[in-house]
Amino acid sequence: MLPGVIGLVQATEAIKVLLGVGETLIGRLLTYDALGMRFREVRLRRDPNCPVCGQHPSITDLSIHREGGAVACAIDNNGQPTAASAPAAKAGG
Repeated sequence: MLPGVIGLVQATEAIKVLLGVGETLIGRLLTYDALGMRFREVRLRRDPNCPVCGQHPSITDLSIHREGGAVACAIDNNGQPTAASAPAAKAGG
């Protein structure tokens, strides 16, 4: 039942975004308590210091996530982002 409820919410959100109708969950987090059969909504604020979506983003190329395999969010001992390593070869071809 849980996957069905969450799947229904996801499908509804996709339809709202594609059709441009209704109020989407953008900027809000919806949690579902399956045991208590309760939904809870929490408003989220954008972090102005976020390296991806903040006022001065330092991460602007997300292509590594399309290609997969590499560690995109590695931090060195000084707290600085490290260069992403090349994807590892898959076993068996």
